[in-house]
Amino acid sequence: MKQDKERSVIPKSVQQAIPIRAIWPDGIFAVGNKFSKSFRFADINYAVASREDKETMFLSYSELLNSFDSGATTKITIHNRRLNQADVERSILIPLQHDGLDVYRQEYNDMLLGKATDGNTNGTIQEKYITISVVKKNVDEARHYFARVGTELTAHFSRLGSKCTELDATDRLRILHDFFRIGEEADFRFDMQEMMRKGHDFKDYICPDTFEFAKDHFRMGEYYGRVIFLRDYASYIKDSMVAELCDLNRNLLLSLDVIPIPTDEAVREVENRLLGVETNITNWQRRQNRNNNFSAVIPYDMEQQRKESKEFLSDLTTRDQRMMFGLLTMVHVADSKEQLDSDTETLLTTARKHLCQFSTLSYQQMDGLNTVLPYGLRKVHALRTLTTESTAVFIPFRAQEIVHPDGIYYGQNIISKNMVVANRKQLLNGNSFILGVSGSGKSFAAKREIVNQILASDDDIILIDPEREYSALVNALGGETIHISATSSNHINAMDMNRDYGDGANPIILKSEFVLSLCEQLTGGHQLGAKEKSLIDRCTAAVYRKYLRSNYKGQPPTLQDFRAELLKQAETEAQDIALAIELFTSGSLNTFAQSTNVNVHNRLICYDILDLGKQLLPIGMLVVLDNILNRITQNRARGKNTFIFIDEIYLLFQHEYSSNFLFTLWKRVRKYGAFCTGITQNVDDLLQSHTARTMLANSEFIVMLNQASTDRMELAELLNISDLQLSYITNVDAGNGLMKVGSSLVPFTDKFPRHTKLYGLMTTKPGE
Repeated sequence: MKQDKERSVIPKSVQQAIPIRAIWPDGIFAVGNKFSKSFRFADINYAVASREDKETMFLSYSELLNSFDSGATTKITIHNRRLNQADVERSILIPLQHDGLDVYRQEYNDMLLGKATDGNTNGTIQEKYITISVVKKNVDEARHYFARVGTELTAHFSRLGSKCTELDATDRLRILHDFFRIGEEADFRFDMQEMMRKGHDFKDYICPDTFEFAKDHFRMGEYYGRVIFLRDYASYIKDSMVAELCDLNRNLLLSLDVIPIPTDEAVREVENRLLGVETNITNWQRRQNRNNNFSAVIPYDMEQQRKESKEFLSDLTTRDQRMMFGLLTMVHVADSKEQLDSDTETLLTTARKHLCQFSTLSYQQMDGLNTVLPYGLRKVHALRTLTTESTAVFIPFRAQEIVHPDGIYYGQNIISKNMVVANRKQLLNGNSFILGVSGSGKSFAAKREIVNQILASDDDIILIDPEREYSALVNALGGETIHISATSSNHINAMDMNRDYGDGANPIILKSEFVLSLCEQLTGGHQLGAKEKSLIDRCTAAVYRKYLRSNYKGQPPTLQDFRAELLKQAETEAQDIALAIELFTSGSLNTFAQSTNVNVHNRLICYDILDLGKQLLPIGMLVVLDNILNRITQNRARGKNTFIFIDEIYLLFQHEYSSNFLFTLWKRVRKYGAFCTGITQNVDDLLQSHTARTMLANSEFIVMLNQASTDRMELAELLNISDLQLSYITNVDAGNGLMKVGSSLVPFTDKFPRHTKLYGLMTTKPGE
């Protein structure tokens, strides 16, 4: 407490009103007579967690508070920052490219801008910091101290499921700049070396143009601000209070200063208090006895003091609680004095709802501002004694936000109303599933992602479409639809192969494996014997010999060449295999036995397999998947990403060979720079296959829309979803659901404007 006292100096300029004395590149600030360091921590899904999970998070957070050093002051800050329009436009809008698709880009950009700034959304980004300030002799001692504390904080936050990162000088100055210079967030430029060379003061880069401090508010440039503090605490506070206070759609900072007291000092203090209370009670009883009043009852206030003191002592000695001093301050900024007064009343009402009392700081607005900003100072002396658990009630967590750099839009977070912007390339593996009952918006979600990838990136996209749902969209975006059936004039050569097919090894080995699977499928799914396998391997190597010698120039061999090679062999088994595959090579089902005559090099390819008959479907799926593998390996060599979308993926799991091929593809595509997406209705059907269950468990990105009751139970068990989170996929409208992104589970909604051309291309509703 003595450490926090320092001389009061009246600032003569705006720069002097900022109480930082010196800064170091690694983010250590000298403030007052202390050194301070800030860390940013990520939010966790507290608001949608089950009761048990909330209790676990609450206790973990209490452990974090208990770990604070009693020699230091810790400040937990929540910063609401208004989204800067220029920042939003730069980060999410798709640049026009004058390639015939700009009409769709414009529509998509209008939709994105509407989502980012419409009245329903919060329009704010919420960031959370923890600032530790400590008295040390010099900066080196402070640096060692912060290195140790930083490691402990990171460990505690990771146990909570959050991520803690330390901020360097530029990051910390940026926070202050964004607060002081609202609307100029994009203009922050700070280079410490250049600043020192020019002899500038770092405060010049962050301070507002003017500061005027009045009795109950301050003026900062064109904006008005007010600092309020929590004066009266209720005896029972709900854990949602902090989240509700920070719901205001304004620039604001809420800070909780925590000063832990060493337990021995705290126990001694409480014992002294208890002793004082007992002494008062004894003296009171003596007086009553002297007046011959032997049956007098101890007054209520004295009894209450005794009870509370005993409870407090019990908390400290037996329940691992620490005694702490707490101070809750808040600053909010508005465009005008009227708006400021209205916002203050809103905040006071919110606090009153929780039976707490906020007050405006009178003639202390400057001290209050220096307390609430994450400098690491405490200039307001309005401390309240709390235990660890009563401090933990001011829990700063609410809902996880997903905003990946270079990500694409997937919907809006239902809790915070902010946009969900995810980048599958940043996840451990970018494989994805879209799950939901018929009519829940699966195809629409897939199409919106396809549209975004085509308009905003140069990645390739390959679709397998068994219901002919994507043709209109593919044609509108300049893609190629390949209709595959026994009667179609389109042919895909099952023996196609490029130089990158073998992933650096001998490509013939991989192709031979594929031809073996194909022949087993062509011969009715019977297991081939060792002789047959040897013959197929020999013939595969023979038909490719000439193609490999020419260094992959000319036409690759076809299944007809393969059958001709079989017929050359002396063994009777070779004649049997040749006869078995005749229907599919020179017979009426020879779709995959001729040279490829379709454009498989377009950026957007859709394989339409609706008309593949029962006989051709298993073979067709194998050939298409192999063709896709060819394309992926080719793209990898060119440093290009490939996105694969497979609608009604359960169809592929009905056939053993395509199921196994898909399983291998799912595991290997990540290193090829490719990302698979499976779309299906009934999870229950999907999970009948062990292969599919493993693929679902290994997918880092899962979009769950409205689910049938049996599917919900399966998903809850597989992905550890709480009952409250399950409510977001129970009887909800199309486009609403739950999204698993890495370890985060976020409830989302995706409403696309209906009057657009894109909506017409993407919708699958019969009336639209």
